[in-house]
Formats: sequence, structure tokens, C-alpha cells
Amino acid sequence: MRRKSRSISPRGHRSPSATPWRRRSRSPTAKRYRRHRSRSSSLSPAHKSSSSSLGSVEQKSAIEKQRKEEEKKRRQQEAELKLIEEETAKRVEEAIHKRVEESLDSDEVRVEIQRRLEEGRKRLIDEVAAQLEKEKEAALIDAKQKEEQARKEREDLERMLEENRRKIEEAQRREALEQQRREEERYRELEELQRQKEEALRRKKQEEEQERLNQIKLLGKNKSRPKLSFALGSK
Repeated sequence: MRRKSRSISPRGHRSPSATPWRRRSRSPTAKRYRRHRSRSSSLSPAHKSSSSSLGSVEQKSAIEKQRKEEEKKRRQQEAELKLIEEETAKRVEEAIHKRVEESLDSDEVRVEIQRRLEEGRKRLIDEVAAQLEKEKEAALIDAKQKEEQARKEREDLERMLEENRRKIEEAQRREALEQQRREEERYRELEELQRQKEEALRRKKQEEEQERLNQIKLLGKNKSRPKLSFALGSK
């Protein structure tokens, strides 16, 4: 299409012989022919544009159609490859199952499986025994730690009880001493009161005795006075 549009362009109609022909022809007929040719040439670009647009649409349509066909082929190929892969995987799996079943049916495989089972059982027994031994050791350690903790707590409790007992005894001893001191002080006070009473009674007796003596003296003086007065009177 592009070659055809180029062939109808004004430049396409020009040939190397045109220039000599214009130089040779100077007649009015040649001039009219040249003007007519220029008009027809002026109309050729529009025809060229429409032809180019039509060719471009057809080309795009062809490209799109080709792209769709290629996409369809690609999807078809992918689907075929997927089916082939699935079929291949299925056949491989069936072959593996068949091979495994055939192998399991053989004596060597059964012996090997039995040997591995025995080894696995022995290994499992050893692991369980080792685990039990570890748990036993851990339990012993934990029991010793608990026993030691209980001993410390018991010693702390005994020490606390001993301290409390000592404090109680000390408090009781101080209370007893204080009670003794109060009793001794009370006893001294009672002794002092008794002494004061005895002293007061002794002073009272002395005073009474002194008063009695004074009375006696006074009475004695009273009895001796008339004699004195009589003697004086007789003189």
C-alpha cells in the first residue's frame, strides 16, 4: 500500500526527461498542459492521505488479528504443555508407586525395614532411658534443694523461736527485777513508815513521860510551897 501511494505522488511522475522537455517546449499548448498537470498534482496529496489512513487501519487490523492468533496459539501450547506435564507426573507417580510396591515385596527390603525398625526401637528405648535418667537426676537435685530449703527454713524458725524465747525470758527477768525493785521499795517505804510510827510513838511516850515528870515536879513544888510560905510567915 505504501509503495502504491508513493507511486501516485507528484514527485513519482517526474522523470529526468521532464526538465529537457520543459526547456524544449515553449508553446502555449505546453503551458496549458503544464498548468493542468500542476492542478492534478495539487489534488494528489489528499488522495495520498486517505490512502495512507486506509492502509494504516488495515495494517493495524492485520496486526491485531495476528496478535490474537499468536495469543490463541500460545494459550493452546500452554494448555498442551500443562496436560503433558500432568500426564508425565501421573505416570512418574504410578511408576514410583509400582517400584515401591515391588521393592516392598522383596525379602531384602523387608529385612532392611525390620532392621531399621529394630534400630529405631532401640534408639527410642535408649532415648527414653536417657530422658528418664535425666528426669531422675533432676528430681534428686530438686529434692535435695527442697530439703536444704526446708532445713534452712526450719533453722530460721528455730532461731527465731529461740530469739523470741530469749526476748520473752529477758522481758520476764526485767519484769521480775522491776517487780522485786518495786516490792523492795515498797518494803522500805513500809519500814520507813513503821520506823516513823515507832519513832512517833517513842517521842509520844517520851513526851508523856516528860509531861508526867513535869506534873510530878509541879505537884512536888506545889506541896513544898506552903511550908515555905509558913516558914516565911513565922519569921
